[in-house]
Amino acid sequence: MGIPLRVLFVEDNPDDVALVERELRRCGYDLSTPERVETAADLAEALGRTWDVIVSDFSMPLFTGPEALAVCRDRGVSTPFIIVSGTVGEEQAVSALKAGASDFISKQNLARLGPAVARELREAESREARRKVEAQLLRAQKMDAIGQLAGGVAHDLNNILGVILGHGELLLRSTQDEQHRRRVNSICDAADRAATLVRHLLAVSRRQIVQPTVLSLNQIVTDTMKMLERVIGEHIEVVYGLAPDLWTIKADVSQVEQVFMNLVINARDAMPEGGTLWVETRNVSVDREGGPLPCGDHVLLQVSDTGSGMDETVLSHIFEPFFTTKEPGKGTGLGLATVYGIVKQNEGHVEVESQPAKGTTFRIHLPRAERQQKAAALPAAAAAAHGGTETVLLLEDEVNLRLLIREVLEEAGYRILSAETPEEALQIGASYTGPIRLFLTDVVLPRLNGFEIAARLAATRPDMKLLFMSGYRDPAGYLPSAPSAPLLAKPFKGDTLLDAVRNALDARA
Repeated sequence: MGIPLRVLFVEDNPDDVALVERELRRCGYDLSTPERVETAADLAEALGRTWDVIVSDFSMPLFTGPEALAVCRDRGVSTPFIIVSGTVGEEQAVSALKAGASDFISKQNLARLGPAVARELREAESREARRKVEAQLLRAQKMDAIGQLAGGVAHDLNNILGVILGHGELLLRSTQDEQHRRRVNSICDAADRAATLVRHLLAVSRRQIVQPTVLSLNQIVTDTMKMLERVIGEHIEVVYGLAPDLWTIKADVSQVEQVFMNLVINARDAMPEGGTLWVETRNVSVDREGGPLPCGDHVLLQVSDTGSGMDETVLSHIFEPFFTTKEPGKGTGLGLATVYGIVKQNEGHVEVESQPAKGTTFRIHLPRAERQQKAAALPAAAAAAHGGTETVLLLEDEVNLRLLIREVLEEAGYRILSAETPEEALQIGASYTGPIRLFLTDVVLPRLNGFEIAARLAATRPDMKLLFMSGYRDPAGYLPSAPSAPLLAKPFKGDTLLDAVRNALDARA
């Protein structure tokens, strides 16, 4: 069996085509589906299919090689174009090469054809590899631009949303009027949606705050699908293929749930008339370099559907932020961009295969957790938030958010020492004579960041517990993905704040 070669001939003489075919087969190529055209219209139609090489005569009664080359270039076709002719002089050959022909071969010297085709195939493969690298670089640059935008606004925006959500909660507690409650609930719902949009932007840019733990992907799939049953609908059959001996992964549980839900919802939307959704997991080991996956053990999540599918044009854009094929108002264009950002943040890999009317398959590979680590149980529903009487030093430079946090904590019984600036927090830590049980601080602050201030305070108050707050994973690099002290992601609700403070205080030193 020879090397498969898809050849398009631009030639009016079938005998000359036969000569070229025989030479290519002699060189080890398998021409199972060659095609011959001899007019501009036939060539234009044939260029809608994929070819490895185009072999053209120079002069024909109805068409010329340079004209055929011009048709290819006008259509943006970069397939190697080799002219084979027996009647053309050196000047015309040079002119054709300058116009973009890959090579010019005399029919009296067809022995050059095989090596020329091999060379052009190698160069075409090299060009395609460069194109993919350039596309990846462009995608990375777009992601970085989105990341800079998201990081620039997330801190302030999350502070604002935190104030809205916090005061909304306080209003709901203090009023029994149903009309007022409906209005406040609408405000809180809108703020929640805005906070979700910010989280998606941060996930796209890989600046989302993460708290990785060792997880069972099968458990996440099972638990998440229970929540999605009504959303998917009875018109879609769900088929599972979950590996019983699946390895664990180390990732943020909310991020993995977000990836899986986005893929399932996309599959559902692609099957409005019904179909089949396959969800599969399995272990994958790679022992050779050079492929899309690095050497080592990986856990695969595969989501497939029998829906509308996508063509090559759509596939080339699906991971771009804000790209969507849905109707206006039906999507943000961040779903798959979020999937891509989260998977890359967790050092994983995304693959997608799709054809129009034949469905789509997404494959997510995530690194296996260390072998000695066992999966943690997924968090259960939180118990009712409760307070305490300890003294808490609060540092937050956003005045409205600081006042809100202070009000929530004091209402729960805590004694609050409040600071607006890093210098004020350090002064309180040095002058306050009583015990300070907890230092609750924002991370992104003017002049000194929260970690630096905590380190200075801990030098004189080693028994003081720490709890950090942040609206995003800071691009400056001083906010690690898994800080030693707990990290509270902004914006947060009052109960979440009280739980985090109580847990930080009760944690063992």
